[in-house]
Amino acid sequence: MSNHSHWKTSTGFILASAGSAIGLGAMWKFPYMAGIYGGGAFLFMFLIFTIFVGLPLLIMEFTVGKMGHTYTTQIYKKLTEKKWLNIIGWNGNLAVFILFGFYSVIGGWIIIYIGNVIIQALSLKSVSLIDIKFEEIISNPWLTVIGQGVFIFLTMIIVMLGVEKGLEKASKIMMPLLFVFLIIIVAKSLTLDGAVDGIRYILQPRVDDISVEGVLFALGQSFFTLSLGTTGMITYASYAPKEMTIKSSAFSIVVMNILISILAGLAIFPALKTFGYHPQEGPGLLFKVLPLVFNQMHFGAIFYFIFLLLFLFAALTSSISLLELNVSNFSKNDNSKRKKVAVIGSIFVFIISIPSTLSFSSLREVIFGAGTIFDNMDFIVSNILMPLGALGTTLVVGQLLDKTLLKENFGKDKFKLFLPWYYLIKFVMPIIIVLVFIVQLI
Repeated sequence: MSNHSHWKTSTGFILASAGSAIGLGAMWKFPYMAGIYGGGAFLFMFLIFTIFVGLPLLIMEFTVGKMGHTYTTQIYKKLTEKKWLNIIGWNGNLAVFILFGFYSVIGGWIIIYIGNVIIQALSLKSVSLIDIKFEEIISNPWLTVIGQGVFIFLTMIIVMLGVEKGLEKASKIMMPLLFVFLIIIVAKSLTLDGAVDGIRYILQPRVDDISVEGVLFALGQSFFTLSLGTTGMITYASYAPKEMTIKSSAFSIVVMNILISILAGLAIFPALKTFGYHPQEGPGLLFKVLPLVFNQMHFGAIFYFIFLLLFLFAALTSSISLLELNVSNFSKNDNSKRKKVAVIGSIFVFIISIPSTLSFSSLREVIFGAGTIFDNMDFIVSNILMPLGALGTTLVVGQLLDKTLLKENFGKDKFKLFLPWYYLIKFVMPIIIVLVFIVQLI
């Protein structure tokens, strides 16, 4: 029997990939990025980039994974017979290593919030979600490091269980529940006093709010929420069953990603207007606003606790894909080595992630480049390593891989989409990604 990991069903693959893509990108990062860069204007740019840049690139990464059917630090040599191109896979490995480092900070915050709700409930007093103060939590270095460690440990356990027993089973249950609860939150937010202003803020594109910086970050968000450029989606596709249809899988994931992003915006911005918060609150936006929404609901503490568990799962589906990529590469897809590699990788991630956690407390005065240590880790991944990885894969697919072979793996082409997609990857995408780098340097 092969030791190579695989998905049991296409549905499991789609839900796990969607979880990886959606994760914290859509639920945590999108609302505060939209808040900073113009609400509806940012949403409009994000939609354009996700559909016309993100979707073709996601199809490309799925195609590479399905064709190569191996770990990403070897897949480029296998497909092109050029060993030096494996540097693209190592770039992805570095990206997810850093990405997991600052992702786990947010995961730790979720763990701490869950602990706070439980402690309040056990105290036998009436639970007031307003008493959970975000600034007090993130400024406690020991508490946040412990929360981060627990989050990394949970990620490690699921990855150790493997693809089918761990990630696939959890995704089939938790992803649908996450949608349901997010819809409940939106329904409540839309009854708040500031609902109309909040809807207008997130859905109405205002041309005056569009800036060069906003365009760059909207493009970066489309990469971030679809996990593009890290080769993580290539890894997931390499586990895919033969019957998996690349186009429909990619389209399903993009639709779910957009839907969750919009729902997150509709959940947050009506509450912002109601409770007097500024849209530019930053990374803590979700943690500051949602307790206020749930506090307005009957049995709000119970619903908030369930939501936090689902939010934790959304974070875990992302972090699992990040650790999985490293496990896949360093174990060379040999499941007999999975547990050992997962443990060692988790320890290393925990060590390098501590400075990003402390950038909200004892290291908050350390400011350089893009901002705090946390901000710089985010910037390096989202604006440098991810686009570099996507550029490398685009050049490989568009310039080196056999067109006929690509068409065979593209699948049935009822609507004649292969040629437009192929020429988009071959000529247009490299130019777009290079232009982004040039503008950033300027």
